Amino acid sequence: MKPKLRGVSHQYAFFVAVIAGALLVVLAPGGEARLAAAIYAFTLAGLFGASALYHTVEWQPRARMWMRRLDHSMIFLLIAGTYTPFALLVMQGTLATVILIVVWAGAIGGVIVSMLWVRSPKWVAAVIAISLGWVAVAAMPQIADYAGFAALALLLVGGLLYTFGGITYARHKPDPWPKTFGYHEVFHALVIGAAALHYAAVAAFAL
Repeated sequence: MKPKLRGVSHQYAFFVAVIAGALLVVLAPGGEARLAAAIYAFTLAGLFGASALYHTVEWQPRARMWMRRLDHSMIFLLIAGTYTPFALLVMQGTLATVILIVVWAGAIGGVIVSMLWVRSPKWVAAVIAISLGWVAVAAMPQIADYAGFAALALLLVGGLLYTFGGITYARHKPDPWPKTFGYHEVFHALVIGAAALHYAAVAAFAL
């Protein structure tokens, strides 16, 4: 039986993400920035929307498997979507192109795994997502140079929260109140915190 609060936090986060993402797109200075903001905003709202639908609706078994595919796929797409504004607008030269290609290729790979291996162990998705997320290590010097240490700090702390979330998801721990707010809710809360920090980094330093 699912905890009572399963998916509720991501319901609220979805509506916030839609509004916050729309603001980014509207306020973006120029065409390239608007495109980068739109990609990021779409993947951000998509992640929370898919998660909220998957976790709060009582789906029939077949439909539930498709919603699980969508929910897991959006995790990888958000990772690539978060990189996009920095790769297009902050990073320079060959590194920006390489980062963009690697993260989107990795995201597509994650989507393929999610689509074809629906019942994969939770650690599989966690390992792929965490590994893809920390591709940013290669870009840290450029991000610090062009966006500043505050942007880098927001990205790093957000990355750590995502990492702790992935570990929580894979290990099923901590599981504080299994009937209301269990390990999955802890995971969702960490995702919201990480997404908020990365949104701040994109809004303040990338656009």
